[in-house]
Amino acid sequence: MKSPTYTLLTSWIFTLSDSVRDTKVSAVKEAEQHPIIASILRILNQADHLIDACPAGDNGGSRFGNPIFREYIDAMEATQDVWHEKELGIQDAAARNEVSTYLTNAFGSRSRIDYGSGHELNFAVWLLCLYQLSLLPQPAFQQVVLLVFPRYLALMRRLQTSYYLEPAGSHGVWGLDDYQFLPFLFGASQLYDHKYITPKSIHRQLVLEEFAKDYLYLDQVLFVNSVKNIEGLRWHSPMLDDISSAKSWAKIEGGMRKMFVKEVLGKLPVMQHFLFGSLVPAEESMSHEKDNEDDADDVEDGKQIWIMKDGKRHIHNPTSWADCCGIQVPSAVGAMQEMKKRMGNDRLRRIPFD
Repeated sequence: MKSPTYTLLTSWIFTLSDSVRDTKVSAVKEAEQHPIIASILRILNQADHLIDACPAGDNGGSRFGNPIFREYIDAMEATQDVWHEKELGIQDAAARNEVSTYLTNAFGSRSRIDYGSGHELNFAVWLLCLYQLSLLPQPAFQQVVLLVFPRYLALMRRLQTSYYLEPAGSHGVWGLDDYQFLPFLFGASQLYDHKYITPKSIHRQLVLEEFAKDYLYLDQVLFVNSVKNIEGLRWHSPMLDDISSAKSWAKIEGGMRKMFVKEVLGKLPVMQHFLFGSLVPAEESMSHEKDNEDDADDVEDGKQIWIMKDGKRHIHNPTSWADCCGIQVPSAVGAMQEMKKRMGNDRLRRIPFD
């Protein structure tokens, strides 16, 4: 049986998707900007500026997450109250605390220095909370998807590039994307009835470069291509390659909805970290976090409890070899950046398959 909260989350995401059907970004940019949208964009711009205040520096040639990311998260958390009270006008301290939690989690994991579709979901739920607080009206939904969400994506790409955020729970090349999911759902809705851009168009570089600025799906494919060191979706993103054989964008959009339910809301490694409150309530039958906590006496000093990708709890020993809790998945963005540094330019060397 589906819970009321499940219905709330799916209704929110699918309503946002419906709001941008057959609508390109430039059409929304030409419209008058809603005041709440302007406030949200200012928050994201300030979050972007904090990257400059927390420079990553040299990562020592490592393609794994840069620990300076934790300083960024700390700096961002310190400004949350100001953002939500001054920019968004949330006067109730309890409400600010609850809403701020989702925005904090939207930028990645401080402890694991990774990012994935679960963090992206937190950003969507942060926006849902603003709607629940009557701050985000329905007429602004198009601008949420086509102005706010692209700005968030641009910020996350900069964070990934700066701090080499590792993919959280990545399925490797067999996943849809290392980091994001919603650009493909929203983007398919944008292209739903497009007369000229077909699903197979994602294989044409000129189409991607010309229309990426207007369509989230194409923009995300263009970005994915840019951070892989081999050319062709067939090699680095076979699932996207398979999806491109669909007969229509309508078919893809429907499939993305099913995939969102199964691969995001239905996955324990994603939802085990998700927090519930008064605006997005938990079911009464759900267990509390304290019910599953290990006895504190069993945890030695200097060790942390990590939640593994299979949902199991693990006492991590930071003084051991790095493989005590599994092998980390390096960031493709990090690999790209390190290769650029070694080669002294912005071009990647092709693997000589051809």
